[in-house]
Amino acid sequence: MKTNNGPVHINSVSEMHRFLRLNGPEHPLISMVSFKDVNPELSDWSKGMVMNLYIIAIKKDFKGKMRYGQDFYDFDEGIMSFIAPGQICYQSEPGENPLGGQMLAFHPDFLRSYPLGKKIKEYEFFSYDVTEALYLSQKEESMIEGIMTNVEQEYHSTLDKFSQDLIISNMELLLNYSNRFYNRQFMTRKIAHSDLLAKLEHVLDSHFNAQNKTLPTVKEIAGKLNISPGYLSDMLRAYTGLNAQQHIHNKLIEKAKEILTTTPLSVSEIAFQLGFEYPQSFSKLFKSKTNVSPLEFRKLFN
Repeated sequence: MKTNNGPVHINSVSEMHRFLRLNGPEHPLISMVSFKDVNPELSDWSKGMVMNLYIIAIKKDFKGKMRYGQDFYDFDEGIMSFIAPGQICYQSEPGENPLGGQMLAFHPDFLRSYPLGKKIKEYEFFSYDVTEALYLSQKEESMIEGIMTNVEQEYHSTLDKFSQDLIISNMELLLNYSNRFYNRQFMTRKIAHSDLLAKLEHVLDSHFNAQNKTLPTVKEIAGKLNISPGYLSDMLRAYTGLNAQQHIHNKLIEKAKEILTTTPLSVSEIAFQLGFEYPQSFSKLFKSKTNVSPLEFRKLFN
């Protein structure tokens, strides 16, 4: 366990238990922790904590108000968060210690010989920010708690050759339901996300109108919107069927069409203005999106 005047680094389930002043785990690679068993004073990790573990947490009964992005959330029930190894996984705010709920922590090695070991990287919400947590309805909360209870019962039972299979099966079920509920959250928060989409259009317009001579990246655009790249892509996919990179490319092509039809700039000049290092890359992208080359497109308007 390392501190080095920065975030606390925890590399194993046993280290996590020692840091939380809990009894040793019942399995070296996985643990279930109830927040009620954690001393609230220990939750004041002002410099954060980095675990080389996966964390799935459902938190209940917060004393303080929680935010969803820049706004206060509108669900009164459970709050789920998902942390991947290497991320800062918890930074408390005064009065925001959960009084109830559980945390499932597991080392990547626990999944190593199972298909979920590879598939888990496909769940984008492990890269979401803390402010992009999953807010559960009462029905959803009951369903999630039921699955967590199944995992907990297997965790505390006498280990046999079926234990790990059953735990991982329930973990995959938990992740698949979480995926569904996140998609519901995108749909139920249409007003907030419509405002975010408008801001996205403004950010992209500003970038291309400023002739930055660099291609905008998903990370850069997400940063300007104060959300994570994964959340941005998933939100866009839910509304438009396109991920963030595809959305940026479409916006870029729109700007290219505008320049091609309103200026005498050469294809090379347009490519450099839009941020391409090589004109061939611009021409290839343009043709893949429009089925014609930039020059062929310009001729349609001459």
